[in-house]
Amino acid sequence: MKHDEIPENHSDPLLKILHRAIRVAIKILAVLMVLVIFWSVVDVIYVIYLKLKSPPYFMLKIEDILQTFGAFMVVLIAVEIFTNIRLYLGSNIIPVELVIATALMAVARKVIVLDLKLVSSEQIVGIALVIIALGISYWLVKHTNRGD
Repeated sequence: MKHDEIPENHSDPLLKILHRAIRVAIKILAVLMVLVIFWSVVDVIYVIYLKLKSPPYFMLKIEDILQTFGAFMVVLIAVEIFTNIRLYLGSNIIPVELVIATALMAVARKVIVLDLKLVSSEQIVGIALVIIALGISYWLVKHTNRGD
């Protein structure tokens, strides 16, 4: 999808300045996202270190493994968000397919770390409906982009 919400050049000088300001703000967001990714990686390393150095040494419980998986998924979601920002800046194309895939990854993270003892059946049905809706949306966008 091509869009011109924030074009590089505009006939109105004020809009041209404002569009450039927004593009600068998006670049700042990209830099901040990279910092968040690095901080998240350091956090994952630190959490694993703490878990492995506490008794019983070099052993992880199932809960620890699930927390670690959740932390990894957060880093991967942050990378996907950065990719969305990067694509937006580089091409003025809204990466709808990637945005939906990122949302699916975020819901998958939720499912991976979900403690079934703490959630209601309504919440599980809600998560299932979100997954179905995102899956159908992803399929539709992918097939629309291919021209099927």
